[in-house]
Amino acid sequence: MKENPNAYVCIMAGGSGERFWPMSRQRTPKHLLKLFGDRTMLEATVRRLDGVVPPANIFVLTNEAQLAGVRTALPFLAREQIIAEPEKRDTAPAAALATGLVYARDPKAVMALLPADSLIKNATRMAEQLASALMRASTGEALLTFAIKPSYPSPGFGYLEMGDEIGRSPAGGIIRRVKKFVEKPDLETAEKYVASGNYAWNAGMFMWRVSAFLAETEQHAPELAAFVRGFPAGDSGSYLNAQFSKLPKISIDFAVMEKAAVVETIIAEFDWDDVGMWTSLPPHLPGDEAGNAVKGDVVAVNAEKNIAISNGRAIALVGVKDLIVVETADAVLVCHRDAVQDIKKLIPKLPKNVL
Repeated sequence: MKENPNAYVCIMAGGSGERFWPMSRQRTPKHLLKLFGDRTMLEATVRRLDGVVPPANIFVLTNEAQLAGVRTALPFLAREQIIAEPEKRDTAPAAALATGLVYARDPKAVMALLPADSLIKNATRMAEQLASALMRASTGEALLTFAIKPSYPSPGFGYLEMGDEIGRSPAGGIIRRVKKFVEKPDLETAEKYVASGNYAWNAGMFMWRVSAFLAETEQHAPELAAFVRGFPAGDSGSYLNAQFSKLPKISIDFAVMEKAAVVETIIAEFDWDDVGMWTSLPPHLPGDEAGNAVKGDVVAVNAEKNIAISNGRAIALVGVKDLIVVETADAVLVCHRDAVQDIKKLIPKLPKNVL
């Protein structure tokens, strides 16, 4: 596989980190944690791009609170490749910022917009399919996504309703037209989606030619198009401070993808997990015969189906089940697995020194 000098990749790395408290904090959210090895999830995302695009063609979008942490995690990227958004404005403004960065360098370029915190173990296959998707995007006006085959009916993911097969990408992978984007469904609806075979998880990965994105935003989101066209080729700090906050606070799905004339999806042949909350971790952590998933110094006696993570001090589980226990130097979380969605409700009640 040969690097494409006319392709760019922008990575969205500005998550709030609330669902993985107490390990994740405002300055160190999930993508800056080493949950699955000796690399942060952000570094793993960047490393997967080896051989796809030149290192100089990678940009990371973060925020001021996380800027120092992102630079520490990615010391091999130049400072100008890591950009802090002046404020949180959702994924459509992030997409416009990413496209503006690329447009200022090469208006004819093709690009990918990826999340920073997906868990993908088959990095080689992902890189092959990404390179192929970028090549396809460069030859037409379609906006592309990756479709993830659902392994279970999850109500926690967005879905793509897919049309008929329209071809195959050069690196393999079926290409289907996207009929519509669907927000997170209830469980009954998710079960129907999975049973139909015509729905896939939306991984939030996008590929497009800069000109194709501009054409769609000029029609459906002119504020985004104007922002891209006005993006400066040099230092963009003053431009961002003056213009970014004026962009509509809306997702890229609502603003552009759902309205675009042609959206195609490539069926992913690599593994993918959003790992969006603590209960997503057991398949990726060591387990025991009682169904406990653990990391660090953890001992369990007559305990089952717990998730326990120690970052220093020992955790002892005795006679308990279905708990999440996470230990850090300054805070400990004890939560029932069924209440994992309520961890976000803790955040406003916590002392500022543990946020």
